[in-house]
Amino acid sequence: QVQLVESGGGLVQAGGSLRLSCVASGSIFSIAAMGWYRQAPGNERELVATITSGGSTNYADSVKGRFTIARGNAKNTVYLQMNSLKPEDTAVYYCNAGGINGYTRWGQGTQVTVSS
Repeated sequence: QVQLVESGGGLVQAGGSLRLSCVASGSIFSIAAMGWYRQAPGNERELVATITSGGSTNYADSVKGRFTIARGNAKNTVYLQMNSLKPEDTAVYYCNAGGINGYTRWGQGTQVTVSS
């Protein structure tokens, strides 16, 4: 089993920055990729960014050039650096881990609020 714990959300003004962190514990050797998703009120959960165990990254078009996903040296931590934040980035951000055998795990979510 893999458990995920996020941190780093909060309230920031438009144009500001935040960094989210996600720490995985448990069977971390089985993780193939980690990523961040977000869900705003009334909307479906959507992909923000992902990173594979090999370091390949993928971003939603809406965050390209503003957000950066990276893994920590210990490989069980993933970060999301968010710059030039916009009010439309306001959402609950969820950490995700995908396993080599196809499982999916979610963190509890962290609120990001961007004021105009």
